[in-house]
Amino acid sequence: MSSLHGDSIVIDGLIIAKWDRSIFEDMKKGGLAAASCTVSVWEGFQETVNNIADMKKLVRDNAELVTLVRSTADIRQAKKDGKTGIILSFQNAHAIEDHLGNIEAFADMGVRIVQLCYNTQNLVGTGCYERDGGLSGYGREVIEEMNRCGVIVDLSHVGAHTSEEAILASKKPVCYSHCLPSGLKEHPRNKSDAELKFIADHDGFIGVTMFSPFLKRGNEATVHDYVEAFDYVINLVGDDCIGIGSDFTQGYDKGFFDWITHDKGRYRSLTKFGPVLNPEGIRTIGEFPNLTQAMEHAGWKASRIEKVLGQNWMRFYDEVWNV
Repeated sequence: MSSLHGDSIVIDGLIIAKWDRSIFEDMKKGGLAAASCTVSVWEGFQETVNNIADMKKLVRDNAELVTLVRSTADIRQAKKDGKTGIILSFQNAHAIEDHLGNIEAFADMGVRIVQLCYNTQNLVGTGCYERDGGLSGYGREVIEEMNRCGVIVDLSHVGAHTSEEAILASKKPVCYSHCLPSGLKEHPRNKSDAELKFIADHDGFIGVTMFSPFLKRGNEATVHDYVEAFDYVINLVGDDCIGIGSDFTQGYDKGFFDWITHDKGRYRSLTKFGPVLNPEGIRTIGEFPNLTQAMEHAGWKASRIEKVLGQNWMRFYDEVWNV
């Protein structure tokens, strides 16, 4: 691990792994100071509460490796202690159900980031795989309440029209925690140049993912293709609002992808990814130092690397979480 990587606050803005001790050990190996960890996608309120309880027990049982994050001060402390800070996050507002009060309840439990929709339509708005009707009236109230409670609005899997309305409706900056540019590969989950500029122009944040089906070279990609994606976005919007959102699915098999890509209508599937292989050089969370090395290889200055590794996320978290 290079001294630059070791000294930096490294944050992954989105991991949806099969949570267990081995993942936490790999986070330590990779030098992660914090990671946004998905604890809800399709689960309703009660199942999500169960997931949060399970994750908190796992964190307690592995307290020498990880710690729960509620603030950026917690991330700094985790870095100082050689641990990884676990940020609880959702990839769908489904768990809020039709009760606005659940947002504050989840915030009190430690949830800090909620994606409005996951690929498809819910009570809040529309995902990226469906005809996009925009933000619902209830969705506007959800955003207002998330702003009040200091919960980040994430639009990664949200449709373009719903995203635009959410960006304009939110009084706090919002994010795409994990996305790629459609300028490198056309895909419903990738964001156009116009979408990327629009969120950046409204003080929003862009986490760049390495999920191979969305990368230009798919399963042939290497860590250098991942850096190319960062470069593409930085050339569009600068390097102050960019960070990592790997979308690591470590530990999961085909059954997980079948579940994650389902839709309304029993057994109805939205999309098929086929075999998913992370880019060579960063196949596991423990290989994160190779990303820093690839950034250096691409001629990035140390100041840019530090910003993209975690400084930018820290500033963004501070701005939204502090209420």
